[in-house]
Order: sequence, then C-alpha cells, then structure tokens
Amino acid sequence: MTRTEYPWLLPSAMAEPADPDSAGKRGGGRRPRRTVRDWGVDLIVFFFAVFIGMIALDTADQAGNSEPLIMADLLIGLAACGTLWVRRRWPVGPAVALSLVQIVSPTASGAALVALFSLAIHRPFKPVAYVAVLSLATMTVQAYLRPDPTISHLVALIVGALLVLLALAWGMLVRSRRQLVMALRERAVRAETEAALRAEQAQRLARESIAREMHDVLAHRLTLLSVHAGALEFRPDAPPPEVARAAGVIRDSAHEALQDLRMIIGVLRAPGDDGERPQPTLVTLDALVAESREAGMKVTLDSGVGDPEAVPSTTGRTAYRIAQEGLTNARKHAPGTGATVLVSGGPGDGLTVEVRNEAPLGPVPHVPGSGQGLIGLTERATLAGGRFEHGPTRDGGFAVKAWLPWSP
Repeated sequence: MTRTEYPWLLPSAMAEPADPDSAGKRGGGRRPRRTVRDWGVDLIVFFFAVFIGMIALDTADQAGNSEPLIMADLLIGLAACGTLWVRRRWPVGPAVALSLVQIVSPTASGAALVALFSLAIHRPFKPVAYVAVLSLATMTVQAYLRPDPTISHLVALIVGALLVLLALAWGMLVRSRRQLVMALRERAVRAETEAALRAEQAQRLARESIAREMHDVLAHRLTLLSVHAGALEFRPDAPPPEVARAAGVIRDSAHEALQDLRMIIGVLRAPGDDGERPQPTLVTLDALVAESREAGMKVTLDSGVGDPEAVPSTTGRTAYRIAQEGLTNARKHAPGTGATVLVSGGPGDGLTVEVRNEAPLGPVPHVPGSGQGLIGLTERATLAGGRFEHGPTRDGGFAVKAWLPWSP
C-alpha cells in the first residue's frame, strides 16, 4: 500500500485535527480552504434554516402579530441564518447566541438547531450539553412568550425537545464517525510506516547474512591462495616438487573458491535450486581438517561427538564455520605453527567448538584483513542461541571458542 494509491493518507489529509473545526481556536494557524463538499453542506443547512424560519414566520402571521413585529422576525431570522456561515470557525458563539435569540424570534429556531448540530460535531460532549440545556430552556420560554396558535403548549414543548435531542444525537453520531475515520487513517499510516521499517530491517539482516556467508566461505580459500602465492614469491628457488605442490594448492583453492562463489550467487538468484551445492555440517569437518593438512598446516582434530550426523544441521553448520574461520586465522597470523580443533558435547548439554593455535614463530607476517571474521562468528553464535569467546592464550597463541545449543 502506498500513499499515491490512497490519497487520503497524504499529509494534507492528516493535517485535519480531531475536532474538524478546532483550527479556528489555534492562533496563527492557517485554516484549510473550503472544499466543494463544504460549500454544498453549508448551502443545504442555510436553506434548511431559512425553510424552518419561513414556517415559523407563517405561524406568527396566523397568530395575528403586527406587521412591524413580523418584519422584525423576518430580519432577525435572516441574520440568524447568515451567522451559520461562520459556525465552522466559531461553533460555540453562534450556538449560544441563536439559542438566546430564539426566545423573542421563532424564525431563528431553525438556525439555532443547525448551530447546535454543528457544535455537537466540532466540540466535546460537555460544552455541547450546556448549550443543549440552554436551547431547551429558551424554547420553553418561547412557547409562552410567542405561542403557536395551531398546537397546545405541551405539544410545542415536546416537539421542541425532540428537535433539540435529534440535532444533538445526530451531531454526536457524525462526530464519532469522523473520529473513527481519522483513527483508521492514522492506523493505516502507522501500519505503512511499520511495514517499511520491517522491510528495511529484513533487507539489512539479509545483507548481513550474505556478508557473513561470503566471508566465511571465501576467506578460507583465498587465504590458501595468499599463503602459497607468497611462498612462491619469497622462495623462487624452491625445489620443483614444492613449487608444483604449491601451484596445485593454488589451483584447487581457486577452483573451490569459484565453486563457492557460484553457489552463493545461485542462492541469491534462486533459493532452493536443485543444483545448489550441499551445505557443510559437522560431518564435513574431517574434510576441512584434511584440506588444511594438505595445504601444509599442522592440524589436530579431537572430536568427542560420537555421531556427527546426529547434530542438527543448523548447529553443525555453525560449528563448521567457526572451525573454518579459526583455521583460516591461524594460517594467516601464525603460519607454520600447530593448530588444534576441539569438538565436544551432546544432546541437552550443547555443542562446544574450540580452535587453538600455538604462538607464532618469529615476527607475525602482515596479512590484510577487515576484522569482520570474528564479528561474523559472534553474530552466528548469537543467532544460533549460543555464546562465542576469543582471545590470546597463556602460551602466546590464540583461541576461539563457541558453545551452541543442542536440543535433546
């Protein structure tokens, strides 16, 4: 849903206050212009008040009133009907004034009813109730000062009271409907805003997930490329077997990196594609260690998990990525040293994954890095409901350790 599809959700529509004509009470506020509908409603109520006034004037003529009194009633009635054009800006004043004027001029009764109706639309119940009581009282006085010869006093009082209550109830009904419509508008705008925020948050989480996946998948392969390419650069006189072995590792790592990149792009284009490569789990941890050993690392795997296939796939995948990033960091920052991968735990107790490497031999080579690997592992462990720790060891090495939940 967009605001262009629903024009009434535009800010100009929402600018109308809960009391539609309460803008007149705010100093310096610019009043909204009258619409065609407003002019039509004002004309209808004006002619309605004139019609009621003419009926009252005809009744006054039948009662035998003098010509000057009838002319005065006519002028007062026209002036009363004219005040209805300002009722939108000042609804209280005309309602009170017309309620008092109708005591001496029955021709103002129609305008008084319209003013009461408008007041019930634009103001809360308490001031409206006061004006309604005043209108009932003035109608009672009018029935005695200017009696209608065609009906009795009791009938005149009952009809007057019914008309006042009808105007009051109808105005309150219109007010309630307007408030309901405005509440629905505000709710629609709020829902649209919340939906946009949720979409933005979902996009951000998706970008973070893609960034973590690409880093964890490609960093391991590219580190192998960097290490062995550096070895060929600094040892151009290396024996041919070592050069061939390093070239083979570079070729295999480049091929695997390309395959992993294709897998990620395929997931982005068509999730769930049948051609998608299988995701690594704890079962493939042995293959990761074997690959690191073939690249020249001294890796020891100590697994206390009896059946790796029993580990949930999501937990196993997170554990694999943690071990992969730990070995990648060990290869980058402590080349030539030994690394140990410890895996333990069981259903109900959780799964613990730890990667330790020994202190580096000599100066630590400078390997470019963004520092996002450990941040990504922390996010992975947190999303899985676990914990992640990392830091130097007592012997000068480095260790990463994670605990992941494993439901029984």
